[in-house]
Amino acid sequence: MKRRIRKLVIANRGEIALRILRACRQLDILTVALHSEADHEAKYVRLADESVCIGPPTARDSYLNMAAVIAAAEVTDANAIHPGYGFLSENADFAEQVKESNFIFVGPDPETIRIMGDKITAITTMQDMGVPCIPGSNGQIPQSVDDLATLANQIGYPLLLKASGGGGGKGMRKVLHEQDLFEAVKLTSKEALAAFGNDALYMERYLDSPRHIEIQVLADQHGNVLHLGDRDCSIQRRYQKVIEESPAPGISDQQRSEIGRICVNACEQMQYKGVGTFEFLFQDGQFYFIEMNTRIQVEHPVTELVTGIDLVQEQILIADGHMLDFDQQDISFAGHAVECRINAEDPETFIPSPGQITRIHIPGGPGVRVDSHAYTNYSVPPFYDSLIGKVITHGRSRKEAIARMSGALQEMQVEGIKTNIPMHQSILQNQEFLQGQCDIHFLKNQFDFD
Repeated sequence: MKRRIRKLVIANRGEIALRILRACRQLDILTVALHSEADHEAKYVRLADESVCIGPPTARDSYLNMAAVIAAAEVTDANAIHPGYGFLSENADFAEQVKESNFIFVGPDPETIRIMGDKITAITTMQDMGVPCIPGSNGQIPQSVDDLATLANQIGYPLLLKASGGGGGKGMRKVLHEQDLFEAVKLTSKEALAAFGNDALYMERYLDSPRHIEIQVLADQHGNVLHLGDRDCSIQRRYQKVIEESPAPGISDQQRSEIGRICVNACEQMQYKGVGTFEFLFQDGQFYFIEMNTRIQVEHPVTELVTGIDLVQEQILIADGHMLDFDQQDISFAGHAVECRINAEDPETFIPSPGQITRIHIPGGPGVRVDSHAYTNYSVPPFYDSLIGKVITHGRSRKEAIARMSGALQEMQVEGIKTNIPMHQSILQNQEFLQGQCDIHFLKNQFDFD
């Protein structure tokens, strides 16, 4: 099939911008790096075929400015836009505007993004498709006080209130007793409206010790869908992932195959296109759907290392109309991979640590991969997420992958700013982590990282 994408706009920043640029180079696609005034000296800006400044440092005036992104694509004569993750990547209105402006959007259809972006709609959609969900309100909570109390008692305490438009742990509140319910609804609704412009809430049973397991899917425009196994993302702080690994420890091949089949079936029913991730809570041998991310994930490298499949390249090829040239039986899982997110922050207080990196040494060796846009004398800006890179290791076993990660973190040196490397080193030495199957409360319980 003749390729349509000839020049692609990278509508993002940081390590994912560099990752997309590298994928485009291997596909012989020209690149346009968009950047704010704060990112004008970024590595990916220098390496791209072209670059366009789209606004001031603040994200709302640059990376979240839809009109500026589309205008940059027009003036550079590009014909495709890749949103990366974060920013506009799951904004259905943006995807719609990209398509209406006759550009190829590297991602699913706008309506799919819209459905999955609303947690209530996403859950009801998945329930209709046979995906297991946490017992809950099955939609927006009732307005009537009596109906609300009755439903809460049917679900059972403790329960969790969630904002329909929320994500990343925002807009959530645990409710222990009925006497706390109505005040909690009032507060969470107010917070949801302020944060997401949508005060709709739903509620579900609170699981006390779940693991966070996700399933990677890949679907082309010709009806072919497959899954690429699972990832364990349970090591997280305030619902923000810290360490991810693949495959998830303690998940049997039968469980992996069954939940993968369920996710593939759901994608087939909704005619999904592109890469996507089904996120589940896993407790007592049961999977419970929580959300679907309609974009590339930060943790995608661990899946790439155990499957040998370049997810970003496949994502671009799918958007270009190409058919997957492998099927489910061709997918094999080799060894184990672990990823540590390296952030510019104080390892004890978690306060961001922007500033100039006076020296950085990137680790290497067998089974070690580093995805980072940072370099010596690079200035980490204070306006965005503090992620400066990801260290990913691969081994024949989980033990070997962790040992390689421990060595890589000892070798990695970042001077001039603080990083969370010491926190990662402490986690890697923890016996509960080494045994696997940590739940999402691990960091709080073991390290008091609230």
